[in-house]
Amino acid sequence: MGSTSASSYPEFEPYLRAILNAEIYDLAQETALELAAKSSARLGFPILLKREDTQAVFSFKLRGAYNKLLKLTAVQRAAGVLAVSAGNHAQGVALAARHMHLNAVIVMPQTTPSIKVDAVRAYGAEVILHGDSFDEAARFGHALCQERGLSWVHPYDDQDVIAGQGTIGMELLRQAPILAQTIGAIFVPVGGGGLIAGIAAWVKCLRPEIKIIAVEPEDAASLHAALQAGQPVTLPSVGLFVDGVAVKRVGDAPFAIAKLAVDACVQVSADEVCAGIRDIFEETRTVVEPAGALALAGIKRYLADAARAGEPLPFDRKHALVAIVCGANMNFDRLRHVAERAQIGEQHEAVFGVEIPEQQGSFLAFCQILGKRALTEFNYRYSNASLAQLYVGIALSRGGEERTEIAELLRKSGYQAFDYTDNELAKLHVRHMIGGRPNAGLAEPFCERFYRVEFPERPGALLDFLGQLTGEWNITLFHYRNHGAAYGRVLLGVQASAAQAQILEAKLDLIGYTRVDETANPALAQFLTERSNLLG
Repeated sequence: MGSTSASSYPEFEPYLRAILNAEIYDLAQETALELAAKSSARLGFPILLKREDTQAVFSFKLRGAYNKLLKLTAVQRAAGVLAVSAGNHAQGVALAARHMHLNAVIVMPQTTPSIKVDAVRAYGAEVILHGDSFDEAARFGHALCQERGLSWVHPYDDQDVIAGQGTIGMELLRQAPILAQTIGAIFVPVGGGGLIAGIAAWVKCLRPEIKIIAVEPEDAASLHAALQAGQPVTLPSVGLFVDGVAVKRVGDAPFAIAKLAVDACVQVSADEVCAGIRDIFEETRTVVEPAGALALAGIKRYLADAARAGEPLPFDRKHALVAIVCGANMNFDRLRHVAERAQIGEQHEAVFGVEIPEQQGSFLAFCQILGKRALTEFNYRYSNASLAQLYVGIALSRGGEERTEIAELLRKSGYQAFDYTDNELAKLHVRHMIGGRPNAGLAEPFCERFYRVEFPERPGALLDFLGQLTGEWNITLFHYRNHGAAYGRVLLGVQASAAQAQILEAKLDLIGYTRVDETANPALAQFLTERSNLLG
């Protein structure tokens, strides 16, 4: 990936002209490029934040949407436009259409949070809610677009949209010298790829030595998968936390640029994104959405990975690293989850499940082993007459190295300890459910299977799910958490033996919700079940 010669990019020349001719600044604004002083000091590089979160719709999407509408013919403008989106693209199209006095129809999934629906309606667009997913909404939107004769405004797979986003690259090369900075690399969040395609097309032609680095969530790395395969591929599923980039398949036009111009891809965890949100808040006092913190999280992961591997960096330490802060459409009720996970993402907290003797003084002895380390969380419930199970959060000052030391210390001290710092089930559900166990004295074996399920946030979804399942199966555990996204997260327990598992799986396939089988997860065995009851 990547090249060092501007002559290697004749394919980009149409995009250069389109970016130069993107007359978007009567509505979109040239956003600030700011030095992130705290992050710069901590990471040892000048870190610059490109503040796309300050656009009128709190996202870069306004640029591409407006540029696309400006390129429509008079006939197309008279007919109106249609877009399918659950978030920032919808707001960008709606505002641009209002500015140009065009009719706009926005199709959104029924699961879209009301704050986003209301924002689009406030710009005067007609909002139609359809389906539980983006794919269902998109199919409906395509049919409606043809039926009404509207112009489709794609969120990323369109040259005019890409050119609008490319104006960010044009601004960066102009702004960095004003800050007396030389750019070494630009870290760009990637969903469908329109943003990185526009920036890369401009930057690589004019400054090919600048590295373009794509940043994706670990559970939604569609560009990485495409580059590995040599063509766009459709992921079977994507994670929902970083919803602004939760795209199963990178666009064809963005991929054609990315395969030539992207120098590296980096993937980050949801916890690292939460830490990035906190970092940007500490720098700017602004709360960005998860996708808005993706690039900064990517810088941190990229530098850490290079340090661990002992690899030289492809840019000078004096050169600035740019993070595109792409949006700030954050639901307030997601902040609890972000705050809860940021410490782990920054490696400032480790989480362990520890088994200690159920006897007087055992908790004191456990704390004495830890010494002066601060406990961030402590959950306990009586288990039996001989053993107690602790769910413990411990503050870290030296990151992963100290986490390893603590695990070894506990084991050398005779404790059975499980490191749950990277265990999604333990962090999302178990920590809130410590202590519940089925009756160990039952005459018959009590066998259960457990699943993490992504639940659409719409009226009737829970009733529909239970109605399809409970007539045949006994639900033994149900824990639900919503974090302001289009999907809630459920931990589901069902009474079923190993012999019945295939039948149960077929039933869940029929219901159709995304799920992960967690039956063998050790956090369940330690805190919520009798160990002998797990697999039947």
